Amino acid sequence: MKKVVFYGRYSSNNQTEQSIEEQLHVCQKFAELNDMQIIAEYVDRAISGKTDERQAFQKMITDSRKKQFEGVLVYKLDRFARNSFHAAIYKQKLKENGVRIISAMENIPDAPEGRLLEGIIIAMNEIYSEDLSQKVSRGLAESFSKGYYMKKIPPFGYQIIDRKLVIDETTAPYAGEIFERLVFIDVLREYSPLNLL
Repeated sequence: MKKVVFYGRYSSNNQTEQSIEEQLHVCQKFAELNDMQIIAEYVDRAISGKTDERQAFQKMITDSRKKQFEGVLVYKLDRFARNSFHAAIYKQKLKENGVRIISAMENIPDAPEGRLLEGIIIAMNEIYSEDLSQKVSRGLAESFSKGYYMKKIPPFGYQIIDRKLVIDETTAPYAGEIFERLVFIDVLREYSPLNLL
């Protein structure tokens, strides 16, 4: 039985812990069907695959030096990396330690043509990620130009109505008083001859 580790990741706080559970569930089924034993789990939450600064990911790469597992099982290759440069570097590091990446959802053969297919999938994931990032930026800019507030929690003294910030008559007076006191303290600090504040 081949010993493997599970690596799971989701990109943003808009996704949930359930995303990891679903990835793990699919990988466990895949492992059972392919005579594999998952001996450890590495999970990064709310971290983009475009960066390699992922704590669990880096620990998994370091642990691969111990040669206690033969594969890294991922739901899809985009969980491992969405940056082709990082993917190539870390695939090579794993390979040097006798470890290969296995995708539960992408049928990639362990053969030369499989390496080509893997490279194409990783490149497509990177392009998709960059395209999505541009679309999100455009969408946010458009929403901002229409006066929409995009966060879930409004600043103190405001409320969100129809996706727009509106003064909250209940808390606004307190917000104003806090602001005035802070400005007054700053003025005192700046002009106090003794710098007592």
